[in-house]
Amino acid sequence: MNTSAPATLNRLLGIDWGTSNRRAYLVDATGTCLATRADDQGMLAARPDFAGSFATLADALHVGADVPAVASGMIGSAQGWREVPYLDIAVPLDALPDRLVRVDDPRAGRPCWLVPGYAQRGADVDVMRGEETQLLGAVALGRRDGWFILPGTHSKWVRVEEGVIRRIATFMTGELFATLSRQGTLAPLMADDVDDDAAFVAGLDDARRGAPLSNTLFGVRARVVTGAMPAAQARSFVSGLLIGTEFVACGRVDGAPLTSIGSPALRDRYVRAAEHFGMTLDSLDPDRVYCAALARFLDRIPS
Repeated sequence: MNTSAPATLNRLLGIDWGTSNRRAYLVDATGTCLATRADDQGMLAARPDFAGSFATLADALHVGADVPAVASGMIGSAQGWREVPYLDIAVPLDALPDRLVRVDDPRAGRPCWLVPGYAQRGADVDVMRGEETQLLGAVALGRRDGWFILPGTHSKWVRVEEGVIRRIATFMTGELFATLSRQGTLAPLMADDVDDDAAFVAGLDDARRGAPLSNTLFGVRARVVTGAMPAAQARSFVSGLLIGTEFVACGRVDGAPLTSIGSPALRDRYVRAAEHFGMTLDSLDPDRVYCAALARFLDRIPS
């Protein structure tokens, strides 16, 4: 019996291709990461020469033309390489590998398969692109049920039941924090990049009051100008306020497990917030879940 397999079935190049950044992984059939590379060639920087940017990345990783590639994230949006229609959330995560969309461009040097995102329709319309691949990885690792928090520019809370997405709730937490830090009334107060746990917790408590966010944000300035809070605490307070708003909105997790998939820095903040709200937050490494998803894709990509 010949147990060897073509190279195309043994390795896969996976690309988490977002708006501003890009991270690539070369994995084997078990999901073991063989090589990785990160750069700032996100969708906006690579546009319009996505094929050329893709080929440059593959060359940098010394990936031969016989190795298939999968890309997830904003690269599949209307502004990306090719628009891939959203799947309805009723489509199980396990079905994602069967819904890839192939892009053929001679300049790329090989075909690339794009991962579709998910859309939640109805009164609570919401969408995701990129996070679905991490959720597939979590499912592949045995996490088929529970709430998943994927913090970032647009932080997402996702309820998964038996490998099917039941609810998506997105918060512009990271984008708001970055914008408030750079411009506007609060920017001068948030200049000091100092972590203050007491101020962070105070922000969580202020979110718990349930007042409109625009009102509580102005309250940060009011605290500082009246001397109720040192300006050095404003940055941590705003962080706690924004993250706390997520927990107030989605914190009733119906007894289901709560898991975060995010960078260590963000993970620690969400773990602290969960503890403050009386919850236990487990965590999964984002690289690990992404590679686990890639192994699922490798099983189903046509040879």
